Amino acid sequence: MNPKQIFYEKQAASILKHLERRQMKGYYCPTRQDAVTTAMSLTAANTTVCFGGSMSLLESGVMDALKARTDLTLIDRSHAKTPEEVRQVYLSAFDADTYFMSTNAITSDGQLVNIDGNGNRVAALIYGPRQVVLIVGMNKVVPTVDDAVRRVRNTATPPNCIRLGLETPCAATGSCADCLTENCICSQIVITRRSRTADRIKVILVGEELGY
Repeated sequence: MNPKQIFYEKQAASILKHLERRQMKGYYCPTRQDAVTTAMSLTAANTTVCFGGSMSLLESGVMDALKARTDLTLIDRSHAKTPEEVRQVYLSAFDADTYFMSTNAITSDGQLVNIDGNGNRVAALIYGPRQVVLIVGMNKVVPTVDDAVRRVRNTATPPNCIRLGLETPCAATGSCADCLTENCICSQIVITRRSRTADRIKVILVGEELGY
C-alpha cells in the first residue's frame, strides 16, 4: 500500500469506532469495487430501494450495480416526468427498505454533515427508510463540524451547481457567497450526530476520492 492508502486505513479505523458509539454501522472498503460488493451484500433481494442525487453513487459503481439487479424494486426519480411525479418519488422514499446516498462531509469523530436544496435527501436520512446506506470517499473526511460546513459550501456545492447548470454566485466564482438566490441548493444544513435506531444508518467509507 502507498502512504495515502495506509493513512486512509488508519483514519477510517478511528472513524468506525466513533460511528459505533453514535449507533451507526461503519465499514471500510479500500477500493470502490469493494464498496460495491459491500453495498450489494447489505441490499436484500425482493426489497424496495431508492436513492438521492449523488456523484459518489455514480463514480463508485454502486448505482450501476443497483440498476443491474433484477431482484429489486428500484424507485428512480429520473423516470418522473412532471413535478407531481417527482414529488411522489420523494415521498415513496420514506417507505423504502433501503435508501442510498452519500454525505457532503464526515467529521473525524463520526458526524455526518449535509446541505440540501429540496430537503428530500436529508429528510430520508433522518427518518423513513428502514435502512440508509451511505457511500463516502475518504476525501470527505474533515476534523470538525465547522470544517464540514466550510467544505460543503466551498468544495462540494460550487461544482454541483456547475454540474446542474445553476446560476449561483458560487458557480460563477467558485466560492460560497452565503446567497439566498432562487437557484440556491443550500437550503437546509443537517448534522447527524447519532442514529436513534441502532445500525439503521450504515456508512461505507471508501479509500478513494469519490464525489465532490
